Amino acid sequence: MTTEEKMNSINKTARIAGALYLIIAIAMGFSFTVAYESLIVPGDATATANNIIASESLFRIGFVGDSVTFLAEIVLVVLLYVLFKPVSRTLSLVAAFSRLAMTVIQGINLLNHFIPLLLLSGAGYLTVFEPDQLHALVLLFLNAHEYVVLVWGLFFGLHLFFLGYLVYKSGYIPRILGVLLIIASLCYLTQGFGNILLPKYEEIFATIGFLSILELAFPLWLLVKGVNVEKWENRALESA
Repeated sequence: MTTEEKMNSINKTARIAGALYLIIAIAMGFSFTVAYESLIVPGDATATANNIIASESLFRIGFVGDSVTFLAEIVLVVLLYVLFKPVSRTLSLVAAFSRLAMTVIQGINLLNHFIPLLLLSGAGYLTVFEPDQLHALVLLFLNAHEYVVLVWGLFFGLHLFFLGYLVYKSGYIPRILGVLLIIASLCYLTQGFGNILLPKYEEIFATIGFLSILELAFPLWLLVKGVNVEKWENRALESA
């Protein structure tokens, strides 16, 4: 492979990673805000169940958004490992495995949205439950989904911390992006542990979590600018 081909290859990898990162953010954002949160009425099981029944197609579209998210994550894990292996193979593996663990939990957590549809399906075996009981179970599983989100958020926070460090030390991506990733990491970790330990203060931690959007500066840079290929090559030779 010629030098020019190597340059094109690593920048192509960087831009694909950036594009996937943004696709994941959009798909996840749609699922959370449009497909799910718009139908859930906190504390009102009956209203929530009625909303899901009336907008089942929208709720199911949320499954598509979630599926796109965790399938794209698997590819992104590999691409990010390739990009930052020259900095530290060990830390790149830590970042990759923590993100992969998050992805597995995301996939399993989708069950907490499938089960409410089963409960509201009207199947004959569900007649042993009163309607209010079914509605309460629906809201229980939806609430469980939110808590599992906090759990995978801890894995994601760990991933962002090491990713931020790798970006900062790389030399082929601006250091400020690494700092922003580390700040986003601390936001996810604070939000996760904070809501687990002090659930009554979820509004405060939601505000802190909003700062996590700082991480989006990183994929935007990858998509538009890519990496400094010459410096990436130098790091790759040093680590060989």
